[in-house]
Amino acid sequence: MKLSIVTTLYYSAPHIEEFCRRITAVAHSVAGDDYEIIMVNDGSPDNSLAIALQLAAQDPHLVVVDLSRNFGHHKAVLAGLREACGEKIFLIDCDLEEEPELLASFYETMLREKVDLVYGVQEKRKGGWFERWSGVLYYRIFNYLSDMPLVHNQLMARLMTRQFAEALVSFPERKIFLGGLFVLSGFTQLAFLCVKHSKGSTTYSLAKKAEQAIDAITSFSAKPLYLIFYLGICIFFFSSILLTFFVIRTIVWGNVLLGWTSTIVMLLMLFGIIMMSIGILGIYLSKIFEEVKTRPHVIVRKVWRDKDVAMRI
Repeated sequence: MKLSIVTTLYYSAPHIEEFCRRITAVAHSVAGDDYEIIMVNDGSPDNSLAIALQLAAQDPHLVVVDLSRNFGHHKAVLAGLREACGEKIFLIDCDLEEEPELLASFYETMLREKVDLVYGVQEKRKGGWFERWSGVLYYRIFNYLSDMPLVHNQLMARLMTRQFAEALVSFPERKIFLGGLFVLSGFTQLAFLCVKHSKGSTTYSLAKKAEQAIDAITSFSAKPLYLIFYLGICIFFFSSILLTFFVIRTIVWGNVLLGWTSTIVMLLMLFGIIMMSIGILGIYLSKIFEEVKTRPHVIVRKVWRDKDVAMRI
């Protein structure tokens, strides 16, 4: 097969029909009739699955992968990549924030530049001031702490060769951060500037974004552990200087009764540092705990292909 298109469904019902219509048009212009569109239902609570199956009954190019529950966006993406059969695989979200027509531009660029991966990068990060500045802060912190630096403002939209996709799905880890795995996979990669539209709402809450950021950093860097060590050294030297100061002060001016404020402040500061350090260690231990259980990334309830959909309908 010449081309596979992979997308995931989660609260996607309002966008599926338009997405399929637009991606089908561009896929046909690129690959003729030799393509497939794989839609992974990541336990969506709305009627996304029903809409996808209805469309698949009318179009034999559509493949619907139904997961047994919600496993998370990145794991659902990998599940779709495992089902893909194409020589080239286009990955994109179906919420229409990324234009399906990017496929044609990516495909042309890949053939011209002879690269293994073409990925989208926002010319200007979408959203309000908080989303833009928090994005800048996230990438700067990640790149400072990680040995695998990321290009700022990457999109999910990307076109890859089959060899690249096979390398990507070969990673066995359970805590998945696709942005890092794309870099870790290597091969020749090329950024493509494009625009990401804003639909005004997102299924990623602030807490979920923060959790994802912590997972991303701790999955690709051990530097937070080293920072704890350096912080302990700094506190030791500061305490030694402070102790020396108090000893000299006692010898020169006699025993001076110090106030409680400085004592309480120091105790609270040290308590906060200790709790933060234990928390960082706990995050790394939890990752080890998740990995050693070797649970499957996802559980697939059923894969609906042309004849299966027809039988169901």
